Amino acid sequence: MYDLIIIGGGPAGLTAGIYAVRYGLDTLILERNEISGQISMADIVENYPGFPSISGLELMERFRTHAQEVGVKTTITEVLSVRSEGTKKIITTDSGDLEAKAVIIATGANPKHLGVPGEKELISKGVSYCAICDGPFFRNKIVTVVGGGNSAVTDALFLSKVAQKVYLVHRRDHLKAVRVLQDRVDGTPNIELILNSHVLEIVGTREGIKKVEKIILEDVNSRETRELSTNGVFIYVGIHPNTEFVDVEKDEGGFIKTDRWMETSEKGIYAAGDCRDTPIWQLVTAVRDGAIAATAAYEYIEKIR
Repeated sequence: MYDLIIIGGGPAGLTAGIYAVRYGLDTLILERNEISGQISMADIVENYPGFPSISGLELMERFRTHAQEVGVKTTITEVLSVRSEGTKKIITTDSGDLEAKAVIIATGANPKHLGVPGEKELISKGVSYCAICDGPFFRNKIVTVVGGGNSAVTDALFLSKVAQKVYLVHRRDHLKAVRVLQDRVDGTPNIELILNSHVLEIVGTREGIKKVEKIILEDVNSRETRELSTNGVFIYVGIHPNTEFVDVEKDEGGFIKTDRWMETSEKGIYAAGDCRDTPIWQLVTAVRDGAIAATAAYEYIEKIR
C-alpha cells in the first residue's frame, strides 16, 4: 500500500512526485515508457523560466534526475484501470494490481495528427503543434496554420507578430473560432485565409537537412490541388487526452474535470497537467498543477490516516 501513486512521468507527474516526497509520502510514479512528456519531443524550449534555451529532452532529464535525487520511485508499466474500494485506490496495470491511499493522474494529452504523408517525418523540422513553443524559430518566415477553431486562430494571430506571412487553412467555408478572434484575423494584414481546403501532403527538402518546404492542398469542392510554399506547418485539429482508463467526470473531449485543488469527481483521485480541463496546455501550468495536486493529496491522506 503506497501513500500516493502518480500515473504519468511528465512535468506534472514528476513535480507532483517531488512535492509528495517532500511531504513524507511513500510515492510511486508509473510511467508507460522510458521517455515521458510531450515536451521531450521539442528540439528547443525557450519559454520555461530560468532556462532561456534548452532542449525538451534535456529539460525532462533534469526533472527526472531531481525526482530521483529526492527519492521518488518510478516503474515502467501500462495502467489499465483505476477504481476506489472505500478509501483505498486499486490501480490495475499490465503487471498486476497496486494499492494507494490517493492517486494523481498526470497522463497528459497528445495532439491529433492530420495523418498525411510527410507529417510524421517532419515533426520538429517545420511541423509543430505549438506556436508558443516553436513560433520564434520562424521569425520573418512563411508559416501555415491548419485548423479553424479557437486554438488555431489564436496561434495564427500570435504567429502573425513573428512571421512574415501566415496562411490559415481550414477545410470548411468559415472558421469555427469565436467572432472576436475572427475579427482580429480580418484586421491582420499578413494573415491570409484559405478556406474549403485541406492538406494532402507536407513536403520537405530531399537534400541536406530535411525541413518543410511546401504543402499540397486540395479544394474540398472542386478537388483541384495546388502547392503552397511554406517554412512551417502548425497543426491544430484537436488534442486527445490519455484518460480512457479512469472513470471520473470529464468534459466532452475526454479531459478530466477538477476543482481548484485538482481533485476529480472521485474523492482521493486528482488530475494534473494536460489530461485535465485546463485553459492552456503549457509546461508551466503542468508544473503548477502537479504541485497543487500533491499538496491536496497530502492533506487528504492526513485526514484518512
